Amino acid sequence: MLRGFTRRLGRTDWGVLVIALALVLVGLVMVYSATFHLHMIGWTDVTGPTYYLTRQLRFVVLGLIALFICWTVDYRHYKRLAVPILIGTVAVLGIMAVMGRWVQMVRGGEGGSVVLYGSIQPSEFAKVGALIYIAIWLEANAKQLHSFSLGTWPFTVLLGIMAGLIAMQPDISTAVLLVATATAVFFVAGAEMKHFLLLLLVGSLIILIPVLAMGYGRERLDVWLAGPMSDPSDAGYQVIQALQALSSGGLFGVGLGQSQQKLYLGRVTHTDFIYSILAEELGFVGAVAVIALYGLWLWRGLHIARRAPDMYGRLLAVGIVSWVVFQAILSVAVATDSVPVTGTVLPLVSYGGSSLVTTLASVGILLNISRAGPEAPGRAAR
Repeated sequence: MLRGFTRRLGRTDWGVLVIALALVLVGLVMVYSATFHLHMIGWTDVTGPTYYLTRQLRFVVLGLIALFICWTVDYRHYKRLAVPILIGTVAVLGIMAVMGRWVQMVRGGEGGSVVLYGSIQPSEFAKVGALIYIAIWLEANAKQLHSFSLGTWPFTVLLGIMAGLIAMQPDISTAVLLVATATAVFFVAGAEMKHFLLLLLVGSLIILIPVLAMGYGRERLDVWLAGPMSDPSDAGYQVIQALQALSSGGLFGVGLGQSQQKLYLGRVTHTDFIYSILAEELGFVGAVAVIALYGLWLWRGLHIARRAPDMYGRLLAVGIVSWVVFQAILSVAVATDSVPVTGTVLPLVSYGGSSLVTTLASVGILLNISRAGPEAPGRAAR
């Protein structure tokens, strides 16, 4: 038994773990660098220079526990829970479509007062369930994927329900990421190009409904189209500061902790616009190095997918890898004003418990899939 466990452990793709931990380490450094000044400028909820760093460290510990659990649990066991996973995912998304994007956590304060302790974004956890079920469904219906009525249409309805519920929260960025990731997995599963393009079109329309019909995000879209200087004191303010941070960094940056634009970005320095602060303090070299880490993540993740022992594992790996890469692209695109502001964090780097814990749990699933793959040439002979 011990020998079997050791051999499976030897098949683990350590590269993807090292890359993930490297990004987490970068995140811890940048979260501290972007927030240590906040208590000095009078933020009443910040009790000291390490306030956000300490909280992020707690999230890292929880995330590593989730990673270890998912690393040890055979990913194929999730197939037995396909229906409960689907019901649970849709139920969570449906509840949040009514309640809103965040669940606030409170605790008692002095004199019977109520103090906001933090918040949870349930859609971050639901996305893992969505990816697992999508991979299970596509494997089970692989022979019908070339048929529009038996493959593409049911999949489009399934994706439309989940993405629509997320968009109603409203959480456009997560809905965009789900559609993009599911479409990539759908293509890898063997769908025809015309069905792939149709799914992409339908998914785009689902996401645009809250913008066009409900007006959510319309101001951000208008400002993006007109340019941030069209409303420099309000809707375009954060983008202007982010672009200023990017341009101030130069080749090697102004140095850790020396960012000036973090004084103007407020509560998004360590979340949505952490890449801008990173680029200002570490320069072009540091900004490119972080992008290179995501490129390495993509390479190792797709290597795991290629070596997966079954179609389900392959599709699940592609889904996890694609989600992280697409989210990183979207976050960098927001910081560089390449797309409208969407409220997207940089995975494994930005401050935030829901995203960090969920992403590290997904890393654990990837590691488990790599364990199930074939042994490297020559290893079995030792």
